[in-house]
Amino acid sequence: MVGAVTLLGLVLGDELSQGLLALDPIRVMYGLELWRPFTAACFLGPPSIGWLMNAYYLFEYGSSLERAFGTAQHLVFILLQVAFLSLFSAFFGQPFFAQSVITSMLHVLSRSMPNQQVKWLIFTVPYWTLPYGLMASDVLQAGNAAAALPHVLGILSGHLYYFHKKVWPRMDGGEDWLVPPAFLTRIVEGGDRSKAKDSISIALKTRKKGKGKKLGS
Repeated sequence: MVGAVTLLGLVLGDELSQGLLALDPIRVMYGLELWRPFTAACFLGPPSIGWLMNAYYLFEYGSSLERAFGTAQHLVFILLQVAFLSLFSAFFGQPFFAQSVITSMLHVLSRSMPNQQVKWLIFTVPYWTLPYGLMASDVLQAGNAAAALPHVLGILSGHLYYFHKKVWPRMDGGEDWLVPPAFLTRIVEGGDRSKAKDSISIALKTRKKGKGKKLGS
């Protein structure tokens, strides 16, 4: 969808693409132009080195989240990010928020394994610092502190998801309300695959630990 939106933006030109693809709350609510939140989430701008880097980040972090959480849960994450970021971006006057989606993905990944050491540029840093490193890099390149806003919105939106998915269910009375519906899991992951994952999970939970035997004895 990112490629299709980018191609459409090239065909239409800057002025028309802004008018057709950008987030416009009035047109979404009263004109029922319901595609706008999704095109605003996918538009990375005209092809450039920055576009290539952002497309790579979107693919890399999105694929990592999908592998970690499953396709159905990943779809729930994406839909929630589009909803949250549409509200935040409308409030702050941001017409596009693809960069915020990338940062939200990276934030959730970094919170899931905060102390893991990863390579960023030429540095080895803890995973939790990556969203802030990406934000600092964009601010320095733009020479304007306003470039931090999409990243701040992405961190906020990603943390809303992470809190309700990972933190709140562990609290007394907490509940994971972000579980994908069963029909969605069957559609995108397949019944057999889902059953296999469930059976593996049950087996791991119920297995008994016995005394190990030394090899060769």
